[in-house]
Amino acid sequence: MAIGRPSPSSSQTPDPGAARRTSRARGIPEATVARLPLYLRALTALSERSVPTVSSEELAAAAGVNSAKLRKDFSYLGSYGTRGVGYDVEYLVYQISRELGLTQDWPVVIVGIGNLGHALANYGGFASRGFRVAALLDADPNVVGSTAAGLPVRHMDELEDIVVSQHVSIGVITTPPGAAQLVCDRLVEAGVTSILNFAPTVLTVPDGVDVRKVDLSIELQILAFHEQRKAGDEPAGDSVLDRAPGPVRAAAAKLRRAAGGGKSAEPAKNAPAAQGPEDDLSAVMPA
Repeated sequence: MAIGRPSPSSSQTPDPGAARRTSRARGIPEATVARLPLYLRALTALSERSVPTVSSEELAAAAGVNSAKLRKDFSYLGSYGTRGVGYDVEYLVYQISRELGLTQDWPVVIVGIGNLGHALANYGGFASRGFRVAALLDADPNVVGSTAAGLPVRHMDELEDIVVSQHVSIGVITTPPGAAQLVCDRLVEAGVTSILNFAPTVLTVPDGVDVRKVDLSIELQILAFHEQRKAGDEPAGDSVLDRAPGPVRAAAAKLRRAAGGGKSAEPAKNAPAAQGPEDDLSAVMPA
């Protein structure tokens, strides 16, 4: 679906901070900015069904927010809808896309082409939302030279040249946690100002660089919390600990010993050896 994106030219390259500066200058709260993609997704679905207008209640339900919050969010955009009619779907698609900076192409580089990197490279939703995968990078000689989504995997030695020549402002990190900070540092030094981090580690970046973290293991742990509550399990019960991963059982046994639990608190003989936290996270979220 076209959203009025201008044709790229050699004299016009995306300003990586333009969309963020515009939003901040206009006083749009970060919480509102975070909800704009939800509205855009719901509006795009309506547009594809040729729905011309939508009420705030209908759009709020589709986006998973309440209608009062939606109307407040849209007021920051200067869009108030028409009483008795609602919001014009096509106009809102364009307005939100423009506010998010999606009316131009954003070159993206993905670093770390393991299972997750391959999956992201093959994701077809990037192009339709204003993002172009400019390059795939990896340090593993067994991976370099292979292809993913029709693109060759290039060596990390080319990172700086690619960022400059392709005007890359957004980097995606899907490396193992131990390599993520080094990759982040190189991206930032090369001129990247926005990073999407899939590695299960916290990155340190200088002022002016934005980082969004996607940790699949944390999301699964939050779902496990809700599943446990729905099932009525006791969070500290022995039956629950028996089913827990090795590191959790080892930690529980250590706490029991410290509390004077005695030999009965020792882990089972055949329990797997405790792993470090990074090993456990890597098993949940492949690089």
